[in-house]
Amino acid sequence: MDARTNAYMAAMAHSRRVRRLRVLLPVAATIISAIFIAVSVVRTYLPENLTIQSATIEDGKIVMESPAIAGRNEKGISYSLTATRALQDLTDQNMITLENVKAAMPMNEDVIARVTAQGGIFDRSKDRLNMTKPFQVNLSNGITADFQTAFLDVPQSTMETTDPVKITTDKASIVAQTMKMSDKGRTITFAGQVQVNLAGAALTNQGNQSPAP
Repeated sequence: MDARTNAYMAAMAHSRRVRRLRVLLPVAATIISAIFIAVSVVRTYLPENLTIQSATIEDGKIVMESPAIAGRNEKGISYSLTATRALQDLTDQNMITLENVKAAMPMNEDVIARVTAQGGIFDRSKDRLNMTKPFQVNLSNGITADFQTAFLDVPQSTMETTDPVKITTDKASIVAQTMKMSDKGRTITFAGQVQVNLAGAALTNQGNQSPAP
């Protein structure tokens, strides 16, 4: 195989990778936006506006049973968040631990994001959320993302995980060992044995689109 043929095959492979990423990166950005919307609700309403079943003090923490938040956004679309428990540290009341969280947050008038998480720790003073256990994000348009852990810094608009992540749609999927979002969502980096799969129809649609002028 001569050098010209090798160069042509390398260029074709690069073109396929670019087309795949053009499909998947907006999907990843949408998932991350859904997570930040959920965090904004937690930041705004915890713990003052929670409805709770009961509260006790255990091991230096206020333990709130069955905490819940519900309401409507400015467009009148319902949102909700529930957990089995919320724990607030008496020595640092900005630190709030949530267990077995379920949330439904509107992305827009047509798409609802549903977050299911085993647990996380929210630092209200720094607007940081440390998701220490596996969680899943499901969008009503068919996008699903599975994370093992993640760390979100709201003021910096960054999100990072050093554990495997998988994002899937009906036409595509991406699996990576780590993921980092920075630059207010404009930069998303997947690393570590990255696997991208794309249905033929999606690739065809991308190939038929005219390039931007």
